[in-house]
Amino acid sequence: MKIPVLFPKIFDYPFTYKSEISESLSSGDFVKAPFGNIELTGVVWPKEQKTEKDFKIKKITKKMNVKNLNTSMIKFISWFSKYNLVPLGMSLKMCLLNKDVVEKKFDSEFKKFKIKHQSNKFSLNNEQKKSLAFIRNVGDKYNVTVIEGVTGSGKTLVYFKRIRDILEKGLQVLILLPEIALTNQFSRKFKEFFGTEPAIWHSATTKKNKSIIWKGITEGKIKIVVGARSSLFLPFKNLGIIIVDEEHDASYKQDEGISYNARDMAITRALLENIPINLVTSIPSIETYNNIVNKKYFITKLNKRYKEAPLPNIEIINLNSESLKKDSWIANKTINKVDQFLKNGDQVLFFLNRRGYAPFVICKICGYKFQCPNCSVNLNFHQKLNKLLCHHCGHKSNLSRKCKDSNKCNLQFCGPGVERIFSELKKIYPNKIIEVFSSDTLEEDKYTNSLLKKVEKKKIDILVGTQLLSKGFHFPKLNCIVVVDCDFSSHGYDLRSAEKNIQLYHQLSGRAGRESDVSTIFFQTYTPDDEILLNISKNDPNIFLKKELALRKEKKLPPFYRLISLIISGKNEQAIMKSAINLKSRLPKLSGVNVLGPVLAPIAKLRKKYRCRILIRYPKNLFIQKYLSKSFDKIKIGPGIKLEVDVDPINFS
Repeated sequence: MKIPVLFPKIFDYPFTYKSEISESLSSGDFVKAPFGNIELTGVVWPKEQKTEKDFKIKKITKKMNVKNLNTSMIKFISWFSKYNLVPLGMSLKMCLLNKDVVEKKFDSEFKKFKIKHQSNKFSLNNEQKKSLAFIRNVGDKYNVTVIEGVTGSGKTLVYFKRIRDILEKGLQVLILLPEIALTNQFSRKFKEFFGTEPAIWHSATTKKNKSIIWKGITEGKIKIVVGARSSLFLPFKNLGIIIVDEEHDASYKQDEGISYNARDMAITRALLENIPINLVTSIPSIETYNNIVNKKYFITKLNKRYKEAPLPNIEIINLNSESLKKDSWIANKTINKVDQFLKNGDQVLFFLNRRGYAPFVICKICGYKFQCPNCSVNLNFHQKLNKLLCHHCGHKSNLSRKCKDSNKCNLQFCGPGVERIFSELKKIYPNKIIEVFSSDTLEEDKYTNSLLKKVEKKKIDILVGTQLLSKGFHFPKLNCIVVVDCDFSSHGYDLRSAEKNIQLYHQLSGRAGRESDVSTIFFQTYTPDDEILLNISKNDPNIFLKKELALRKEKKLPPFYRLISLIISGKNEQAIMKSAINLKSRLPKLSGVNVLGPVLAPIAKLRKKYRCRILIRYPKNLFIQKYLSKSFDKIKIGPGIKLEVDVDPINFS
């Protein structure tokens, strides 16, 4: 009997084997089989690959002692491959652990994840009760329900109660979070409600814990996983609901390696599993908002903060009427306002979405700019490291350089990063405890946890942070936020810049005043009449969303049209452009489809490779991938040139 076996390799089809083992084999079973000179783990696939070639059929070695992939998971792997134009074998690889499965037994290890249901001490207010009743009412079959609520309204508690319903039916739960940094504080909230630590899955999870979770999920012994994007590919035995927290967050889009949008893929997985999915947000993404408007998604809203805490006041500080001292970025008016909060014992956050000390460095004498040798970007100076650093490839270099007269360059540090604001604040407030909160300082889980606890226990007076701080954290005494430089420019290549800014600053303002009567967010700006800033100050995101949706429709942009980006890269600029022109000429000619480019990417060189882009715009009702995959099969890309496909791109850099 012929058995098709799919391997986690860069092939778009299964290979044919025969079986002489005693056990019977079914679709989804894991097996070991010879592949070339080695033996690989594969999955018995439902469809055989037809071929005219004659070949010797090899034998399957053994059936693995692991629960099989269910039909819905096989369908999801297949659909993911077709939609994202990813080889079928690479889609399967995302479901495995280091290209393999876990046979080892971990029965004693599963006990630490057993849910104890200690949730009676948590009571819902009337608004939360209505929201929970609504979600229960739409049922346990496939539906997409958006839980929209102002920051601090208690959305998490609502979906925790809904999760308890699902667990009581013996089903499993997946909670997706956009950032690893969120999982520590979320875990504590989770433990308070469910009486145990959640099983956490992300890139920093140890290999041993990943093995335990993978095995526990396949056997149905671990009931809840809290994870980043990749947890979506875990082979759950009996999944009952998916929660996508902060659904609007751009971090759900993976740009490196295999490109996909975890939120959108989660919706498809819920559809194939025939289970509900909740999208949780304070401001929906444009795509989600459009589906709400078109009645494709249900929505329930929480308009009031938990315990009736008011939203922060918003005050704009016009920097055109303030005289800033040399190398100073904080206005006197801002300092006076901040002083009032510090006197009251409140915490203050200075927000600036730039890591390091200065975004670029230039010599005042010779005009030399310190740029990355591998990428077409400026190097950022990090004072803590005393190094120049590329935020794209990680290249590090020293500041020392000989100028044209053989003396050292006279360096000017241009613009502020969080470290520079930290230095300025240390001079203004020498007796205050000040900490920087950014991805540079939060690389270690232990440090992250201790820093969060310090903030919660009011052992830090002033925080200086990047956008990481806007996401989901609860700081009880944080009542004043200063946005040092609210730059709303789109950099010319990000069609979602306005949407991202509205979401970022709305989320950020929600960190303030969660347990207080008075809180304020101050925006320092040279453009006080900017439309995005005025929209933020109105505290009504629906005004922006309606306008943005109309603009997208007029310009034939998502969510009304779809985009696919083709990125061609290589070491020779002329060769990649020539290859891109050839690629474009061979793409299918379809009605209503626009093929734009090729043009050099805004960041034309990245990690020593030049890059150009082709952008395909096509109507929503067209599944263009089936035409493109046929074209790609016939097109030969030259040596040293790489083609990457990004379906539904968010980043255009």
